[in-house]
Parts: sequence; C-alpha cells; structure tokens
Amino acid sequence: MSHPEIIEKEPLGTAQVKSILQKIHKRDGELTFRGGKTQDYVNEATSLTDKKTTDAVKKLEKLEVSRLKQIHFVKIVDLMPESAEHLKFILSGFNITLKKEDLTKIVDALDEFRTVKK
Repeated sequence: MSHPEIIEKEPLGTAQVKSILQKIHKRDGELTFRGGKTQDYVNEATSLTDKKTTDAVKKLEKLEVSRLKQIHFVKIVDLMPESAEHLKFILSGFNITLKKEDLTKIVDALDEFRTVKK
C-alpha cells in the first residue's frame, strides 16, 4: 500500500480542481472513475475560470476583512453569494460572524466576477 506524503496544504476552489483534472486527463489520456465523477461535478458547479477565481480571491484578500482566511475566501468565490444574507449563511458554516459593512463590501467586490447562467 502506498503512503503518500503531504507536501503542501492549501484550499482549492472548483475552478482550480477543474484545471488540475484537465491536466491529468491530458497527461494520462483518461481519468479514474472517481476522477471522472469529480470532473462531471466541477464542470457543472463552476462558472469561473481558474484565473478569474484567483483574481477574485486576491481582490477579497485586499479588502483586509479580519477573521477571514484563505479557505473562507475560496469558499466565498466558489459559491458567489449575491447578497449579504447569503454570505452570512455561508460563513455560518465556519462559525464566523462579520459586520454588515464587511458583508456588503465582500458581495460588492464579487460583482465584477459574477456571471449570468443561462
């Protein structure tokens, strides 16, 4: 049995997972069963590209909202909340509360990255 070594731990958004799976698919020719299922999910779940996701996370980090870490920014960009209430609901899963002004700043910052699904 293989014992993989963890070299680095960092949160990945669905767009980054999609990009990584595409590279693996190109390299290996096909994905494993779980890789295929994961690819099906991320193709449906993400509306942003890897670059836009990274840009959105960087923009949120520049807001310097206290108590938020990288994992929170990635989750916020993945789910793209459309209102302060929706964002508040997302952050409740992490047991974090923010001021109304901070919630509004975050949602407003995401507006330029938001895409309309048809």
